[in-house]
Amino acid sequence: MRLKFGRLNTVIITSSEAAREVLRTHDHILSGRMSPNAVRSINHHKVSVAWIHPSSARWRLLRKLSVTHLFSPQRIEATKALRMKKVQELVKFMDESSKREEAVDISRASFIATLNIISNILFSVDISSYGSGKSNGFHDSIIGVMEAAGSPDLANFFPFLGALDLQGTSKKMTLCTGKLFKVFRGFIDTKTAEKSLRKNPKEASTSDFLDALLDEAEPDNNDIEHLLLDMFVAGTDTSSSTLEWAMAELLANPITMAKAQAEIEPVLKETLCLHPPVPLLLPRKAETDVEIFGYLVPKNAQVLVNVWAIGRDPDLWENPAQFEPERFLGKETDVKGKDYELTPFGAGRRICPGLPLAVKMPRCGVAVILDLSDQYVLRWSKRRENVHESFYGGHYAITCHNLVMKLLIVS
Repeated sequence: MRLKFGRLNTVIITSSEAAREVLRTHDHILSGRMSPNAVRSINHHKVSVAWIHPSSARWRLLRKLSVTHLFSPQRIEATKALRMKKVQELVKFMDESSKREEAVDISRASFIATLNIISNILFSVDISSYGSGKSNGFHDSIIGVMEAAGSPDLANFFPFLGALDLQGTSKKMTLCTGKLFKVFRGFIDTKTAEKSLRKNPKEASTSDFLDALLDEAEPDNNDIEHLLLDMFVAGTDTSSSTLEWAMAELLANPITMAKAQAEIEPVLKETLCLHPPVPLLLPRKAETDVEIFGYLVPKNAQVLVNVWAIGRDPDLWENPAQFEPERFLGKETDVKGKDYELTPFGAGRRICPGLPLAVKMPRCGVAVILDLSDQYVLRWSKRRENVHESFYGGHYAITCHNLVMKLLIVS
């Protein structure tokens, strides 16, 4: 599908065959980014691993740092105990809520668990707790960043309107990122001060991502702040929404829940198929004219891969709108960017670098819910109709979310 928005040509990919052409065959031509005006307003497109061009030295440096210090098999294994600890804290919170006969806000609880996993990996501290309201401000800021980047903005289609900020997206982006950057600077300043007092600057009392970044000659503090922004935005709400949707679907399908206890992996794949965290992925940009299946994609066109539609394609899936994890049993289909009917994290050079961690965190949460279902009766505190899917913004839909979901856990 090709659409024209002002000066912007937009090509929308809705089949797995076309997705393969974009993400693999013509990946080198279509690996540019069409950055929204809100992202440009804070110069994030110049320093973010998600937005800068993969041919640049800066992109290669930031990607290397992320993979080496965060997403390598060794680092993922090193954080296993941390992930389990945070999941156990989530279980404890749900158990205590059960004893008080209080409903559990799964959206908030899963966000706090994910937030603390990420913050410990990055800073070696918890940023929030279940009894604290501090996470609400952090959550609101992250959601605000997503909304600002994904909302319709006339400046994306008519660049000369950028300075006017008619929809207020640039203002919102500046406000929300300003709050996050303030938190990041506090951690950077503290770590830098501690480092200056040590005889050997590289002998830190902790060994987290920020320590590793500060030990490098590059990047500078500005680069670090924007890299941390990427990690929190990409890692917290997207992971918690996957966990949240898995819970919602399992509770709505008790027979499937009983079967799922034997195999968690199909549950996660089915959840990501029906509810991908970034339904249209991040927008790609054609570096030159390119032909896909006989259709011309012009230079500078925005290319969106609609993984949400591909996951509900009746030509690919039987009963595509139904939650049926068993469809993945005995199949080697995976989310690692090789199977184009299931690419919630993208593919090619632009595949999400955090994929190894992104699939680990929801897996722990799903295991917890399945374990709880053996001990407690889990039921909705409100009717199932209140659980629904919506998209942040309308430009390219940053994430889909399960907005109203609370559980009563009955002993």
